Amino acid sequence: MGSTFLIAAGGTGGHLFPAEALAHELGRRGHVVHLATDHRATDYGRDFPAAAVHVVASATFGDRSPLGLARSAVRIATGQLQSLALVGRLKPAAAIGFGGYPTLPPLLAASLRGVPTVVHEANAVMGRANRFLARRTTAVATSFATTRLLDDPAKAVTTGNPVRPRVVAAASPYDVPAAAGPFRLVVFGGSQGARVFSELVPPALALLAPDLGARLRLVQQVRPEDMARVRAGYSELGIEAELLSFFPDLPERIAGAHLVVCRSGASSVSELAVIGRPSILVPLPHALDADQKSNALELERAGGALMAEQASLTPDVLAGHLSTLMNDPGRLAAMATAARGEGRPDAVQRLADLVEHVGAGGRPADFARGRPTP
Repeated sequence: MGSTFLIAAGGTGGHLFPAEALAHELGRRGHVVHLATDHRATDYGRDFPAAAVHVVASATFGDRSPLGLARSAVRIATGQLQSLALVGRLKPAAAIGFGGYPTLPPLLAASLRGVPTVVHEANAVMGRANRFLARRTTAVATSFATTRLLDDPAKAVTTGNPVRPRVVAAASPYDVPAAAGPFRLVVFGGSQGARVFSELVPPALALLAPDLGARLRLVQQVRPEDMARVRAGYSELGIEAELLSFFPDLPERIAGAHLVVCRSGASSVSELAVIGRPSILVPLPHALDADQKSNALELERAGGALMAEQASLTPDVLAGHLSTLMNDPGRLAAMATAARGEGRPDAVQRLADLVEHVGAGGRPADFARGRPTP
């Protein structure tokens, strides 16, 4: 008979997607999964494979006014009481957190009740919530072997970042673009597209040589408020473009691409690596702890991507990168191979193994000795 596991994740795609992958795997193994998250899960967690989704109150201390601090304190206290009751009712074998402040109350409640805990860090640099929890958890699963765990390195186990089943299914050999054939470019960023790409990509494509522009087959995620302007720009350029604010089949779109331009959140980088596609990565410039830049550098060092910092990325610079890569299919193929070499399609199995190990009372050091490093 399977065990019960409590997964806690912030209500954004970057936190929920790897949590969803783990929930699928634990369910496949006969376990029961419950999800604790915040109200944003209505956007991303509607199809989450859990017996129940529990919305737990949480807050940050972003508003430093006396009233703002008081409101945050009340919400955090409420979330902690909700979580203590939830853990007491479910009696999970282990609780697993995927980052974001909504993970704090459930993981702290589990720790207080003596339930084994695991936090998973998707980024190359640990987030603040996970750094706080790492001192109190049984084990810390990391996506990158280079992720530093300062307090107790013996807790760390490198598993890779779990990706959704459809991402693994989308992995396929890279279709090297023909010298004069169609060139499929996919652009996306964030949940509904990054505004910077609506501002940079159209003028960059306008600067391409006519023969390169004629080859383009563009798929781009565009914010609703930018849609009319971007669509008109591509129509004027005569570029074949499919524009949407959200692509539910994004893994398949990535698999069909010759080149991807996107942000470098942990999920995006992991999916690019598992599917094996070359990319130009533009880190979110104001991300806490520069985690997106660290993610991009990991894939660039491996040879699977180019990192382009937003502050210095002009239409001219982007057009130069695109021209260079479109004219060098051999380099694109090498980048695809390098990206695929960084992929961890078995990350979810490794993480599920760790969760079962910890849930049965095992120590992370014993698990690490018994498993090969990815």
